[in-house]
Amino acid sequence: MKERPAYDVLRDEAGFSWFVGSTIYALLAVTGVPIGRAYNLDPDVAIDVYREGLPRFRNLFPDPTAVPDPAIHTPAISYGHVNCLGSELLFPEVGEVAHTHIYGSLDEGISALEQRVNWLEAGMFPHYLAFREKLQQAFPGKDVGLSFGYEGPLTTAYELRGDGIFYDLMDDVPRTQVFLRLVTQSVLDFARALKKVLGVPPVSDTGHMCDDIASMVPPDRFDELVLPFWHQYYEGMTTGRRRAHVEDLRADQLPYLEAVGLSYFDPSISPRLTPPIIRDRCRVPFGWRLGGFHYMNMDSTDVRDWVFQAVADGASAVFTHIDDVMCEPANVPKVHAFIEAAKEAERTLAEGGTREDVGALVTDRGRKRFWDHWPQ
Repeated sequence: MKERPAYDVLRDEAGFSWFVGSTIYALLAVTGVPIGRAYNLDPDVAIDVYREGLPRFRNLFPDPTAVPDPAIHTPAISYGHVNCLGSELLFPEVGEVAHTHIYGSLDEGISALEQRVNWLEAGMFPHYLAFREKLQQAFPGKDVGLSFGYEGPLTTAYELRGDGIFYDLMDDVPRTQVFLRLVTQSVLDFARALKKVLGVPPVSDTGHMCDDIASMVPPDRFDELVLPFWHQYYEGMTTGRRRAHVEDLRADQLPYLEAVGLSYFDPSISPRLTPPIIRDRCRVPFGWRLGGFHYMNMDSTDVRDWVFQAVADGASAVFTHIDDVMCEPANVPKVHAFIEAAKEAERTLAEGGTREDVGALVTDRGRKRFWDHWPQ
């Protein structure tokens, strides 16, 4: 097993950083193209969205050093792996991609996962390889991504078994463990095939995992039903740092982030957590996200207070991703407020100030709201 990080000093070494990401949802918003069947399946629609949307996006956010352009990539489909196993992708006229759950029992899943898969020829992988090629031809010289992806062990198990996995976890632990081991190995096999197409090493010095469904496993079952498969996942992905995105964890689950050896934790949208809870219940450096929907109930002062309070309470990073909501005229200034506050916090710490000094920048209203009345 990989040596655990030096948690006594890891947060100090991590320091503080911030970033503003940008997403295809922003370009869909400024072009008026809905997320749906046309965009997800037709490369010509996607090409038009990028050609028309990128200049409009830059008009809203002029500074590319603070707000990068949305990356050019095939439609973001997290279910690529399970689609190659036989799960049908469902494309509504308007709305997000969905998929079918394909294994009616653990035995069916175990038997299926023991079979070899030619990933590049399975499911819709050929379609999105061709989709990527069309994007590359339309944008020569650009690094075009292939977002036909995969998830962590527990989330993949849910994608394959549906609600049945929650009964499996309680009713048949030994067989569920066999299933999860095979699920995890299948994820690793698919990831290697994907990385080969992308021309990146199969094992890197940093491994990232998204596994939101793990939050639905009770803390006292993590040792037998989560950690072994997280370890298996990371051992197949990386020789170095382990990073994870897991939404909706509870405080009692946080110590397990150290047990698996994380170097960074992204709780994303987790209403049961606050920065002080994460800070006090584990020693893993963590980021704190301001979601697009949060901006709807905040003004620019609230946004600044949110940044300062998160830094004061131990966040190693603060971040936000620009989506459709954030491109609305009323919300664009709030994004600029986020950037200004993050730069001010960064400057304060770089000049020898403390997190308490950053906390002193929070208004009285902000102190009352964050975090006792968050996310209200």
